[in-house]
Amino acid sequence: MQALGIVYLLMFLPVSSYIKEDILSVYGEAGSGQEEEDDGEQVSRQNGPGRAVALTFDDGPDSETTPVLLEGLRDRNVRATFFLIGENIEKDNNRDIVEKMHEDGHIIGNHTYHHVDLSALNREDAHRELAVTDNLIREITGEEVLFVRPPFGAFPDELSEELDKLYVKWTVDPLDWTTDNTEEIVRSVVTDVQENDIILLHDCYMSSVEAAFQIIDILQAEGYEFVTADRLLIE
Repeated sequence: MQALGIVYLLMFLPVSSYIKEDILSVYGEAGSGQEEEDDGEQVSRQNGPGRAVALTFDDGPDSETTPVLLEGLRDRNVRATFFLIGENIEKDNNRDIVEKMHEDGHIIGNHTYHHVDLSALNREDAHRELAVTDNLIREITGEEVLFVRPPFGAFPDELSEELDKLYVKWTVDPLDWTTDNTEEIVRSVVTDVQENDIILLHDCYMSSVEAAFQIIDILQAEGYEFVTADRLLIE
């Protein structure tokens, strides 16, 4: 699925200047990319040396599978984007995993504390779900959390107007949580993916971790470059 149809980083949320400045301080001024108008606001796409795609992982960290994934990504010199569940950060020695994730240069985003549908909560509870997870990640990384992916892609209307975060959606979803068939997951992604797509996987399943490695190897051989999700669209 082509990202242009769904818009790979949906700007549902207002973005304060400090977010833009933090992103641009890492990747340079947006003017170096291709620009277009979107609802009156300028949007810039970064043009990498290859056909860019992004791997994103939800629902971690997991004490068994996430370290395997991080090692494989390190071996392949690939950086990904992780959306973490707060209560999973507090399990086992998972804080150490998040620290290693940060040290390896991956983007870390918020996936709520309890993996709940934010649109079903009142404003205060929804804020709490995000704020607690933000605090946990900040304690480990020392950085503000700039990106969010709410479970099921849903925000309460009033919350979406208050958060200073970028909502990162996806354009390729192999539904890896429904099967442990690695080959099926790989086939679903590599036959569907196009330039600038954002791929959704889950790092809490070993079948998905193994699929991620095969997806990287196949697509790199086809000339794709793996980037973090924020590189595909910068406001």
